[in-house]
Amino acid sequence: MTKEALAPPPTATGPFAWLRKHFFATWYDIAFSLIFAVLIYLALKALIGWAFVDAIWRLEDKDLCTHDAGACWAVIESRGRLILFGLYPYEEHWRSTLACLAVIVTIALSCLPSFWSIRRLPILWVAGFATFVLLMRGGFAGLELVTSEQWGGLSLTIFIFSGVFVIGMPLAVLFALARRSSLPVIAKSFGCFIDIVRSLPLLTLLFAAAVVVPLLVPDWLQGNKLMRVVLAFAIFFAAYQAEIIRAGLQSTSQGQEEAAVALGMPYWSLVIDILLPQAFRNTLPSTINQAVITFKETSIVTIIGFFEVMASGNAAIGTGEWGNQYVEVYVFLALIYFVFVFGLSRYGAWLETRMRLGHA
Repeated sequence: MTKEALAPPPTATGPFAWLRKHFFATWYDIAFSLIFAVLIYLALKALIGWAFVDAIWRLEDKDLCTHDAGACWAVIESRGRLILFGLYPYEEHWRSTLACLAVIVTIALSCLPSFWSIRRLPILWVAGFATFVLLMRGGFAGLELVTSEQWGGLSLTIFIFSGVFVIGMPLAVLFALARRSSLPVIAKSFGCFIDIVRSLPLLTLLFAAAVVVPLLVPDWLQGNKLMRVVLAFAIFFAAYQAEIIRAGLQSTSQGQEEAAVALGMPYWSLVIDILLPQAFRNTLPSTINQAVITFKETSIVTIIGFFEVMASGNAAIGTGEWGNQYVEVYVFLALIYFVFVFGLSRYGAWLETRMRLGHA
């Protein structure tokens, strides 16, 4: 027989072949596909009609916002500043906007390979976080002083998230290295501390920072309430992230560490140049997942009296004028969280692929 006769028949390619293989291979595949296609069509038709076709967009038409009409997006025009900026002074909203842009630019610069260094990346994040705080607080160069009690909305959420990362990530590295210490006292002490912090609910630590600490320490040592909460949040983040980093350190080859010691390489050079880059690359999916969880958990600070984006959204519908438009406000809040979380997850996936290719 010829080679042509022995060769398998060519496999059909293209979008129609893919659809036939995955959705119309058998009769019950066809039945389920058609049923779900009809349900998806009806759901999308209703959603598009409510969110776009029959929606009320302008504030001048708010009287048309009834249960029979579509989405009343006029509430976002009316209360959007409250959701985004909270109690921050109206005339100073431009500062809050610039502060948020500073963090976004910092994140964008973090995506550039030229900043992928254990030495450069912390400097970049500290500079971006400091710029955010200076713009938000003011009190210099003619800028009005705005205390942290007046911060709120999305800008406060970004501040808490950034502060937790800037403080928590170095703490996580130190905790992980201390737990791997060759000195049993240090290793067991930090291991016990990490286990205790991880065993406590986050809300307990935040309440302790906001309420208990002022009762136990003198006034000059208490500091700002928001800063105490961010520090407690950062310690909680560091305890979880330390275990992730420790797992990455343990996954590196022991031979590399032994070779570096044999060559007389200093300990911190070994850690910064060899161990930590590999540990972060090996644990990148878990680190991105921890970042996503941290961003969503910033909403917990509402319970202890901070006016972050979720509390601002609740305040936007707390009046009788817009009390019936809670669905639109929560959809807007969901979109805000989705944009940030989806952006983090996509960046993590891209970074993982880039690092894998670079490592190969």
